[in-house]
Amino acid sequence: MKDNLIMKMLTAAVASLLTMTTIHAQTNTAAATPLPTSVPTLEDVRAVSPALERYTTGPLLNELWKRPDLSPRDRSIVTLSVLIARNQTIEMPYHFRLALDNGVKPAEISEIITHLAFYTGWANAILLPIDQASEDRRAASVKENAGPVSPGLVHFTGALLFNDLWLRPDLAPRDRSLVTVSALIATGQVAQITFHLNRAMDNGLTQAQAAEVITHVAFYAGWPNAFSAVPVAKAVFDSRSK
Repeated sequence: MKDNLIMKMLTAAVASLLTMTTIHAQTNTAAATPLPTSVPTLEDVRAVSPALERYTTGPLLNELWKRPDLSPRDRSIVTLSVLIARNQTIEMPYHFRLALDNGVKPAEISEIITHLAFYTGWANAILLPIDQASEDRRAASVKENAGPVSPGLVHFTGALLFNDLWLRPDLAPRDRSLVTVSALIATGQVAQITFHLNRAMDNGLTQAQAAEVITHVAFYAGWPNAFSAVPVAKAVFDSRSK
C-alpha cells in the first residue's frame, strides 16, 4: 500500500515537473501560460466557497507569501515539500511553475522529489548526523535499536540515506533540511522533528526562518500539524539558546 502511494506520488510529481519545466522554458511570465484546466481557478473557488477565495487572495497570497522571514524561494520549497509529502497533486502544476519563477532550479525540484520519496516513507527511522564521529554513533544506535527487528533498515539507513541521498550535490544541505522539516511537520511525524530541526539549524536555517516554516505549513497542511510542531520547536530553540 505504501509503495503504491509513493509511486503514485512520484509519478504525479515528475509528470507535473516535466510539464512545468517545458512551460517555463517557453516563457518567464506566469501570466502568459494558462493553468491546466484541471486546476481550480480563483473563480471556481469563489463559485463554490466565497470565504475560501477571500482567505486565498487575502491572508494566503497577500500576507503569508509576503512575510519577510522566508524568501519566496524558501516558501516555494516548503510548499512543494508539503504538497508532495501529502500527495496533494491538484496544486502541484501551479506551485512547480511558481517555484521555477521564484528561483528554484529544475534539478533542485528533481532532488526534492527524490529526497521526499525516502522521507515520506522512512520518517520514523532513528537518524543521527553524518560527520564521521556522529556517523559511528548513529550506526551503533541504529544497529542496537533497529538491528534486531530489521537488519535491512540498518543497512539502508547508513549506506543509502545518509551516505548517499544527503550527499547528492543538486540540493544544498540547508535546503534538504528545509524539505525534510517541512515534510515531517506536514505529515505529523513529531518524533523526528527534534533531530531534523537541530540539523536544519546546524545547516544554516535561522530560528526566525524555522518559526516561519511552521507558520507557512499551517496553511498548506493544516493548523493541527503546525501546532503539534510548536512544543517540539520550542524545546529545540530553548536548548540551543543555553
